[in-house]
Amino acid sequence: MYNYPHYKEHDKEKIIEFMKQHPFVMLVGCDKNLRPAVTQVPVLIDEKDGKIIITGHVAKKSDHEKTFEENPNILVVFTSAHAYVSGTWYAGNPHQASTWNYIAIHARGEMKWMEERQLIELLRKLSLHFENDNTASTTIYDNLPVDYKEKLVKAIIGFEIEVTELDNVYKLSQNRDEKSYDNIVTQLKQQEGEGKEIGNLMELRKSKVFHHH
Repeated sequence: MYNYPHYKEHDKEKIIEFMKQHPFVMLVGCDKNLRPAVTQVPVLIDEKDGKIIITGHVAKKSDHEKTFEENPNILVVFTSAHAYVSGTWYAGNPHQASTWNYIAIHARGEMKWMEERQLIELLRKLSLHFENDNTASTTIYDNLPVDYKEKLVKAIIGFEIEVTELDNVYKLSQNRDEKSYDNIVTQLKQQEGEGKEIGNLMELRKSKVFHHH
């Protein structure tokens, strides 16, 4: 992780909110031969007794299931939009290196496998959550055909990770002077998609970066 104090978000609620808004994560592990394994899955984030719990499922008999079984130490990476920031946008000296702005949350913990009844409960919650609590949807767990559900539950395995370490990088030009910061926001907001998203976010956070407002 790119680890500098001025690129940190200290508000835990904001960090958890970011995790919930970007639930398609990268699960990173390492097998007994130190070979990395990475998979991408949607997850749910819950808070229980002040602890953050991440739940999801992976395919059975996959390389990552085997890896996570051999070594339960997991890194979960949450990330979102990112944007190229040109050195030409800085006020004053234009002869500076360009950079990228982005946010990443790193959550570490040990993977614990679920029993089948917990997996079924997770599938209920997951499908309802991503279908915006629409109980009439044909794709939510309770509305799937029974034989289909039986096959599905046999093909996947649920996991739970209690977060033991949480770290973040909010790299959003906090190290720049105010004029440069404003210019970067203007340039990014003129773009489409991810650049615009980062520009809007920087605009929202400006009063935190420059306290005189």
